[in-house]
Amino acid sequence: MGGWVTVAQALSLVVLLAAVHRPLGDYMARLYSSEKHFRVERGFYRLAGVDGSSGQAWQSYLRGVLVFSGASMLLLYLLQRVQPLLPGSLGLPAVPEALSFNTAASFVANTNWQSYSPEVTMGYAVQMLGLAVQNFLSAAVGLAVAVALIRGLAGRNSSTIGNFWVDLTRGVLRLLLPGAVLGAIVLMIGGVIQNFNGFTAVTNLLGGTSTIPGGPVASQEAIKLLGTNGGGFFNANSAHPFENPGGWTNLVEVFLMLVIPFSLPRTFGTMVGDRRQGYAILAAMAAIFTVSLAAMTAFEFGAADGTAGSMEGKEQRFGIAASTLFGSTSTLTSTGAVNAMHDSFSPLGGMMAMLNMMLGEVAPGGVGSGLYGMLILAIITAFVAGLLVGRTPEYLGKKIGPKEIKLASLYILTMPTLVLVGTALSFAVPGIRADIEGTSILNTGLHGFSEVLYAFTSAANNNGSAFAGLTANTPWLNTALGVAMLVGRFLPMIFVIALAGAFAEQGKVPASAGTLPTHRPQSVTLLCGVTVIVTALTFFPVLALGPLAEGLQ
Repeated sequence: MGGWVTVAQALSLVVLLAAVHRPLGDYMARLYSSEKHFRVERGFYRLAGVDGSSGQAWQSYLRGVLVFSGASMLLLYLLQRVQPLLPGSLGLPAVPEALSFNTAASFVANTNWQSYSPEVTMGYAVQMLGLAVQNFLSAAVGLAVAVALIRGLAGRNSSTIGNFWVDLTRGVLRLLLPGAVLGAIVLMIGGVIQNFNGFTAVTNLLGGTSTIPGGPVASQEAIKLLGTNGGGFFNANSAHPFENPGGWTNLVEVFLMLVIPFSLPRTFGTMVGDRRQGYAILAAMAAIFTVSLAAMTAFEFGAADGTAGSMEGKEQRFGIAASTLFGSTSTLTSTGAVNAMHDSFSPLGGMMAMLNMMLGEVAPGGVGSGLYGMLILAIITAFVAGLLVGRTPEYLGKKIGPKEIKLASLYILTMPTLVLVGTALSFAVPGIRADIEGTSILNTGLHGFSEVLYAFTSAANNNGSAFAGLTANTPWLNTALGVAMLVGRFLPMIFVIALAGAFAEQGKVPASAGTLPTHRPQSVTLLCGVTVIVTALTFFPVLALGPLAEGLQ
């Protein structure tokens, strides 16, 4: 793809995101603030036995998140285990126990890590009733938790932070479902397939027979991107021409990944009554995104490591720049979809994909999770800034006391612990290491270490992308990565919801001459610095053992 075409696509993406930022952000603010319930929503509340007009304390809200997600995981696990009995199974067998656990954990945790080839493992029933449904529900759960934190910051002396069942239902019916329908129609116009043809035998160019799988791809493709889920209908994911036929569909898919996360700061600013705060969060997200994209693109064009613009692992119809745009977007959100093989990126280009996830996926991050992750960092930044100048730490009129900073700190520590402990156990325990080196790692040495590090980074951050040289369908990796996905998703949610409850119970401290402004450029710069420094201090040693060392060879 030519340089001018790439520039034109990048500018088009910025224009599209800017055009929808205000209307979509304001719409989401109204969606989660309105007291009016649609008739179909009231029907869901009656079926669930909940009162949609009553608020919930943070403990009840949290119970709703965990119970609903646990039930969703059990149902998805059972669907996979009884696949041969379901209509549309395409004659495929039941999914093995360990793989069923890993896949159920993955899709409920909004990770969509796939240790299998989807087109030859999952029939239409599991794909549509299980995986596609969870793409909607897991994204809606993330949105609900983000909105709960916003309500906590906006509330005054309140014992409630909203109603989880209302937030979940509205997120699906009013936002994700109509957005996915529109996205699927656009993708079908661009050539993404939508059929129930099963496996079709065709004569190939060499005169032999090839089997071409079909399926309802466009409908799943739209929500996998809009909900920052990422799991592909095909093993090649968005590198497959049936999922992503050409240049402009590639742009549409990048837009779908970014549109909700980059609009949520407007929602935040509107709901807290100060849109300047939303613009500050947006500016920090955009700055980190821009620097990361520029670095990955430079590394892949050979500006730093001498690889001279390798096309290995990339699709000719996209080229290098469109591949790095998609890869940066996918790893800076929690999507994990790929249109090129990250395992074939240059060592430093692959490191950027890892580093994007190690930042906590906050620029702009996943649907809901990116915003609450960046707000946690904003709270830590306000705490640090307050201590540096000798002022009482506050954020949006809420005091950051011992309870609040402990919850924020535990949130920050969860992901690095999972990544580093999981990677360390994979190499430190002799039996596990022998299995990893004997069956899982395609490449030995530094790159093999990077493959395992990338896997645990992806799982703990609920991303789902992988260095494809790693064979992950083994007992250890299915189990360890499944646990990392669940803990990496729901333990931080526990801290966020508890923090929302703690802030909601407080009153508002009036702004005074001693109040540190959190919407000015200096605050945005400090927020970016805290985000990068926290990451660098935690992960620099392990990066030095893998991609950095490989890139410097």
